[in-house]
Amino acid sequence: MGGPAVSEDSGLADVLDQAWALLAQGAGDRHSPWRTLNLATIAADGRPNVRTVVLRATARGPGTVRVHTDRRSEKARELAGDPRVMLHGYDPAGAVQLRLAGRARLHIGDAVAAAGWAASAAMSRACYRGAAPGSIVPAPPPAPDARGEGGADNFAVVEVTIETLEWLWLCAAGHRRARFDLAAGTGHWLAP
Repeated sequence: MGGPAVSEDSGLADVLDQAWALLAQGAGDRHSPWRTLNLATIAADGRPNVRTVVLRATARGPGTVRVHTDRRSEKARELAGDPRVMLHGYDPAGAVQLRLAGRARLHIGDAVAAAGWAASAAMSRACYRGAAPGSIVPAPPPAPDARGEGGADNFAVVEVTIETLEWLWLCAAGHRRARFDLAAGTGHWLAP
């Protein structure tokens, strides 16, 4: 879905352009397959923990992506303990996979969090007014009421500075895979 066309003849720069275009598409289009990504964190016991998150913003210049979370969540606790993360997405129609490794920073009560909160839809904000994620409740809670107030104190932005970006294209003419070290500004083809 979208993004610059990549062909068997495309170079590394084309591939990196496509990867960023796909991520930007995900942040801006709720129907994009890149809108939701899998976020892997490291739990306190050292085990990986994976969940789906909604991509909210991308910035190619600093090499960052942003998602939102509840500061009371297990995810927030894990990120506070170990900021290393991996984000993964796959578009079956385009046969493209992206893996983004980096370090997360939690923004709570700062300007980044305030801007994220202000840009959030009323229904999204309502989700932060209920019980803490993962807490035991006697029955499934009702749908949040978008007309209410509050929740900002539980809201956090997770900003991931991407260290490496891996792109994989499954193609009948031969799979293509590339890895980019964003800090070093290098890219290499990899065996798929």
